[in-house]
Amino acid sequence: MQLRDVRLDDVDAYVRMRCDPAMMADLGGPLPREGMEEKVGRDVRGVEAGTQWIKMIVLDEARPAEVAGTVTLWSHEEDGERISEIGWMVLPEFQGRGVGKRAVRALLELAWADGRWGPVHAFPATANAPSNGMCRSLGFRFLKGRDVDFADRILRTNHWVVDPHPEHRTAD
Repeated sequence: MQLRDVRLDDVDAYVRMRCDPAMMADLGGPLPREGMEEKVGRDVRGVEAGTQWIKMIVLDEARPAEVAGTVTLWSHEEDGERISEIGWMVLPEFQGRGVGKRAVRALLELAWADGRWGPVHAFPATANAPSNGMCRSLGFRFLKGRDVDFADRILRTNHWVVDPHPEHRTAD
């Protein structure tokens, strides 16, 4: 598995992930197709500026255009403090095979080695058992349930955090 930066030609993958009712069921429903090129462009610019990491999950390095999903890390303001947040999406044909967990673990390792991200927060939907289970198995600590704003939608989520220091991580 390889994580590569998002590219302008990743629009089709974004459409498959963000405009699909099943993929977006826990995120308030599909996003409109219109604007995906602009979204990819903003994401590429954010990666180039170093303000966010948006990685495409590539299972076969010989075919870097074929992606299994995405894993993202960014910082933002939350309740008056700056936090780092991680999020992920895995396409249906790759779900249930540990792809997401390996990708999240790999990005967390990069973040911890980089040193600038600090504790990393995740906010999976309360009904998303696989993502909540992944948080648990990767050493995230459950803080509380909470509502979050995603794409102008209010979602009920679980708030998890993982400490970047090696002594606070699990071996799983």
